[in-house]
Amino acid sequence: MPEAGIIESFFYIFAGAALLATVALYTRQPLLVAYIGLGALLGPFGLSWVNDAALIAEIAEFGIIFLLFLVGLDLQPGKLRNMVGASLLSAVCTTVVFFALGFGIMSAYGFTTTEAIVTGIAACFSSTILGIKLLPTTVLHHRHVGELVISLLLIQDMLAILAILLLTSMDNGLGSLMTQLTSTFLVSLPILLLVALAGVRFVMLRIISAYDAFHEFIFLIAIGWCLGLAFFAHQLGLSFEIGAFIGGVSLATSPIAQYIAEALRPLRDFFLVLFFFGVGAGLNLQVLPEVWQPAILLGGLLIVAKPMVFRVTLKQQGESHETATEVGYRLGQASEFSLLLSYIALANALIGTGAGLVIQFATVLTLIVSSYFVIFRFPSPIAPNPALRRD
Repeated sequence: MPEAGIIESFFYIFAGAALLATVALYTRQPLLVAYIGLGALLGPFGLSWVNDAALIAEIAEFGIIFLLFLVGLDLQPGKLRNMVGASLLSAVCTTVVFFALGFGIMSAYGFTTTEAIVTGIAACFSSTILGIKLLPTTVLHHRHVGELVISLLLIQDMLAILAILLLTSMDNGLGSLMTQLTSTFLVSLPILLLVALAGVRFVMLRIISAYDAFHEFIFLIAIGWCLGLAFFAHQLGLSFEIGAFIGGVSLATSPIAQYIAEALRPLRDFFLVLFFFGVGAGLNLQVLPEVWQPAILLGGLLIVAKPMVFRVTLKQQGESHETATEVGYRLGQASEFSLLLSYIALANALIGTGAGLVIQFATVLTLIVSSYFVIFRFPSPIAPNPALRRD
């Protein structure tokens, strides 16, 4: 089938998403399941109506960028520092357990040591998109449960960046890796923080206070700041997502931060539809019979183990049983970073196609099942039960 243009692709995606979302709401299913299913149906390995998966993946990254920018807008810098410090021990302990789980499963099925290591790393992370998407913004972001979820996700995101640096430097030796890590955390990150804080204090706040009556201008300058910091971070060797998050945190002290967050939320949701469609479009269901056993075992064990491990570690940290249980279920899945790690490892020939498919299928399985656990048990913006629906 000829490659669909961007307008034709958007028609298929959003017309199909609207149709399946209607069915999902009527049958009380999570919307993201509809988006992933649509991607698998219309993507390159399905009907191939939308066959430029690279374009969709690139556009979908905007959803992650805006998501982390909005998360940053809700976090004061001082509050963020306290949250991360309090959650560091739990994040480190759980990371060790999940790495051992992924490594052990792949080793038991005869995959290479490198493939087992990459899978173990991929198993360590929980989904930032799903974790934040299912948090009721006006209820939990400002409560203890939301603070724990966000702080644990932020630590995991930093560990994910370290993992990406590790994978991209493995072919160049230990010296190259240490040089990149030193450059990132002693040079690039401080420069990004300094530019963001100085830019807000001496430029952004003055412009906003002068023209805050023009809502269209505030919307425009917020997008410009978000994407500008994301691009600057990328030029420094960091990720677009880290730049967007720091851009949000730097603006969090502004009295107009909540207005910006509300104004950008529809734009973020637009790109998140594309993100989940891209996840489904990347699934090659034709080869599932070759890897279904390790994929289902890995995904199933992560679904069972993650809520349990988070609950135990958080209770040891002094959290109540109810709080620890809810946080555990909200973080009980693999991550979009798991998918990204598999793509990078495949591109660098560190793992074979089979290992990459195991990671991808297991990740999508955990995303789908975990979303069911959360929306049917805890408050969320898309809960089928009106008593649990919060936004």
